[in-house]
Formats: sequence, structure tokens, C-alpha cells
Amino acid sequence: MNLEKLYKVSIFALMLLVMSTAANAQLNSLSPKEKKEGWKLLFDGKTSKGWRSARADTFPTAANGWVIKDGVLTIQSSNGAESQNAGDIVTVAEYGAFELSFDFKLTRGANSGVKYFVTLKENSGASAIGLEYQVLDDDVHPDAKLGRDGNRTLASLYDLKTSNKAGAVKPIGEWNTGKVIVYPNNHVEHWLNGVKVLEYERKSPEYRELVKMSKHKVWKDFGEADKGHILLQDHGNEVSYRNIKIKTL
Repeated sequence: MNLEKLYKVSIFALMLLVMSTAANAQLNSLSPKEKKEGWKLLFDGKTSKGWRSARADTFPTAANGWVIKDGVLTIQSSNGAESQNAGDIVTVAEYGAFELSFDFKLTRGANSGVKYFVTLKENSGASAIGLEYQVLDDDVHPDAKLGRDGNRTLASLYDLKTSNKAGAVKPIGEWNTGKVIVYPNNHVEHWLNGVKVLEYERKSPEYRELVKMSKHKVWKDFGEADKGHILLQDHGNEVSYRNIKIKTL
């Protein structure tokens, strides 16, 4: 390779490095505009600060559990069981009305979930109880075909209300952006990649009828706490999260 070609290759490699560094610098960070609007990071990209086990006051360290690497928080694959290995993790803080945004990436056949208004009072023996933004590979995981009218599919309010996400889903292995908005009047919205996929009124008669038809009916006042933890679920499959941020409303 002559000097001119070597120079061009070196410049191109340097440009790629700069672009990659700039992209990584934007992960798990807030813009000046977001800071002004009141957004706060729930995951700093480097540590488990602000998170704990749903079963203990410390962050779980089980083998094949939660790992933080390259700005990404990943629950590793174990045996596909619900919260039987490392277990769920929850925010140390509790939240009432809020806007929550998070990126997630599924592996083939994977299952997880982002729950809110988690009080940790129920002692279910499996995943902690709360309203759930379903995170699922609809095409492969059998849970997508259970429940009622697809209410266990991706971005749905798990076992309660089905998301309408046609055209909004990115392929397995790519990053998707989920959002949950809970307004002070208990109006709730689920979003996927910039598209509103469902809405409901928490604590309303209609909401309580949905609960009566669901597996959640065994829990008193399910999903009606005034505040609760945010939860990331360990369902024994590899799923990754990043850019987790929240703004109180």
C-alpha cells in the first residue's frame, strides 16, 4: 500500500473512531434541553447506582445475572424462568406521575418487561407485582399467544390491554425505544418508537373491569398505588436496556 492510500485509510479509520466515540458519548446522557425540562437519568451507563434487587436492599450479583458493559444494562440468559435467577431489579426511588423513556433490545425468543407502580408488598414468589410494559419477541415467545386478544404482546399493558403497534416495531437485535407516561389525573399512555400504542385511565371503572378479567385479579387494588418503583424484569432471557430516564409530572 502506497503512502497516499495508507493516509486515506488512516483518516477514514480516525473518522469512524470519532463518530463512534461521539455516538457513545450521547448514550445515557441528558441534553441541556432535557435537563432544563427536569429529566433525570435512572441508569448512568457505568454503575448500578439507583437500582437494587426486588428481593433485597443490594444489587443482585448472581451468575448469569445483570451485567453492565459498554453503557448497556443486560440481563443475561439463564433458563427462561420468571425471576428465579438474578431476579428483578427496581429503582431505589418511587414515582407517581411521570414520563419514563427507555431503550431496549431483544434477543430471539426473549421475554422481559418494564413495570411501574411496584410496591414490593405482594411477595408473589416470582416477578414483583406491578403494571407492566411488555417486552417480548412476539413471533417466537409463546406468551404472545396467551392472555386475551394479544394483551401479552410487545408494548401491551401486560394481560390487561393490547398495544396497537403496527409498523412501529424494529427487528430483533435492534434497539427500540419504549415510553410510559402517567399523568397526574391517572391517564396513562404506552409509546413505542415515537408511536402511541395504547392508553387507559388508571383507577377507573373500565380499568378495574380489565383487572377482573386478568391474572392480576388476585391482588388487592392492583396497580392503584399512588407511587411505586420502576422495575426491570429478569425472565431468564437475554434483554438489554440503555438510556433509561424519567421526568416527574
